[in-house]
Formats: sequence, C-alpha cells, structure tokens
Amino acid sequence: MSPSRFKLVFFSPVAHTNVVLNHLFHKYPSNVGRIGKYEHCAFITPGTGQFRPTVGCNPFSGSVGELTHVEEHRVEVLVEDEGQDEEIRGAICELKTIHPYDEVAYDVYRLENF
Repeated sequence: MSPSRFKLVFFSPVAHTNVVLNHLFHKYPSNVGRIGKYEHCAFITPGTGQFRPTVGCNPFSGSVGELTHVEEHRVEVLVEDEGQDEEIRGAICELKTIHPYDEVAYDVYRLENF
C-alpha cells in the first residue's frame, strides 16, 4: 500500500520562511518536501497577512487591538506518511515549535494516490 500523502500549507513572515522550512526538512528528511528523487521541495508565494491581536495575545508583530499587515510567504510542502498520520502530526507539532507566531495559520490537505 502506498503511503498517505498530505499537502501542508502554512504562512510565515518572509524573514523566517527558510528557518522554518529547513527545520522541517532536517527533522523529517524522508517525509517532508520530497518528490521522487528530489528533496527540500516547496512552493513559496509572497503575500500580505492581516490580523488584529486581541487581549491575551503575544503578537510577534503589531500590538493588541491594532490591525496589522505583515509581508508573509504562503508555503506548500508535501508530507508523506507511512501510517497512522504520525508524520503529518509530527510535522505540525514541529511547525508550531519553530514558527515565530504564537498562533500558526496552517492547512492540511489529504491527497489522493493515483
């Protein structure tokens, strides 16, 4: 049976994208960012993130109550999972550990194997 495949999408301040990606690639070298015989694969798109921190937040940038705009990257990486969704769960845990934001915006898509 083929391993499960997921697309992990997250948003990162531009200056931190390489740190986050390199951490994920190092922690999961055979599962994150591999496509065939290629490794460290990612698709990175620039954009602007918007948020307003509320009371109780510890914002990386901006101030509580103020609308903030940050230049960010949308990052997409493939995650292969051998079973029980352990690698994707581990990758998300590592993402939350290394990411500078106290609330990490991310999406996970399960991909079909054809």
